[in-house]
Amino acid sequence: MINDLQQLIGLPIHPLLVHGVVVLAPLSALAQILTVFSSRLRRRLGVITPLSALLVVVLMPITMLAGEELAKLTGPLPAVEKHAGFATALLPWTVALFIASAAWWSWFRWGEEKVRQDRPAAATTMSVGIAVVLCVSAVGTVLFTVLTGDAGARAVWGGLLG
Repeated sequence: MINDLQQLIGLPIHPLLVHGVVVLAPLSALAQILTVFSSRLRRRLGVITPLSALLVVVLMPITMLAGEELAKLTGPLPAVEKHAGFATALLPWTVALFIASAAWWSWFRWGEEKVRQDRPAAATTMSVGIAVVLCVSAVGTVLFTVLTGDAGARAVWGGLLG
């Protein structure tokens, strides 16, 4: 059924994979931010938040490889190159989101309560530090997802819609 990384049932697989990233990356980022501001949601979502960020990190290079294969068919078009550039910039943001999310979840799972008993100021500093990195990486992920998606849509539809 899957011929190779570039096709599924004879069609390019990149657009299909893109939809996974375009939906999951912002949802994951939003969930991360919500866990910063709601301890109830943080406990309720638990390991789902870092796992969703991990899924985005796994999907990104697969989607990019499929996009590179598709770009070979279109040739070197400026709109496609712009789209690919934004995708390349998005990848480190998704990795940062995963790392920060895993650190946030791990901190509250295994460290925060123990540290707070002995050194409350250090626990607060650590919580705020991870929260800032998590929120910045979430915003960066959403921003570059939008930029990448917009550039991709313009590469596909720009000539048709003017």
